[in-house]
Amino acid sequence: MTTVTQDIMAIDEDAQNLLFREARTANAFTNEPISDEQIQAIFDLVKWAPTAMNSQPLRVVIVRSEEAKARLVPLMAEGNQAKVAAAPAVALLAADVDFHDEMPKLFPHFAGARDMFAADESSRSSTAELNAGLQVGYAIIGIRAAGLAAGPMTGMDAEAISKEFFPDGRHRVLVAINMGKPAEEGAWHDRLPRLGMDEVVETL
Repeated sequence: MTTVTQDIMAIDEDAQNLLFREARTANAFTNEPISDEQIQAIFDLVKWAPTAMNSQPLRVVIVRSEEAKARLVPLMAEGNQAKVAAAPAVALLAADVDFHDEMPKLFPHFAGARDMFAADESSRSSTAELNAGLQVGYAIIGIRAAGLAAGPMTGMDAEAISKEFFPDGRHRVLVAINMGKPAEEGAWHDRLPRLGMDEVVETL
């Protein structure tokens, strides 16, 4: 069905459907592996997400091996454990609380950026989590753009996963995302309602 927005969108309707309208949170996947080349291609899109002062606090661990999955599965909520065990790859997306150490490289025209964040860890932590959250949204779109399905999950022991997979203690896992080709059966739940524009948007 052609939508009324087609003539004002910069991408065609197939792309809109792939990234948004027909994209769903996947619950079951085929066993087709995720390649290093696919992960690189996804990252090459995700890295363009906007972040405050170009801070880029997102850090990612890709879990693919059976050994790594065995460490991860028990730390997921019970309802997510089987999905994680069966997914070809799981991305653990974390906020780096020490992102400010990269500021001389990422925001070079403001020499005091690193020291400004270094002086206030509470503010730095909230900045890291908010901006990594923006990058998480881009990660989901990037996975879809690669022709894969994404299954983002927050049902997990985030603190335990952070300790297990980011043992330096300076990273906070925000979300785990299963990714792969969706299975023919069991991948999708029924689509749930979305709020309409008149319920969400006010123009002043």
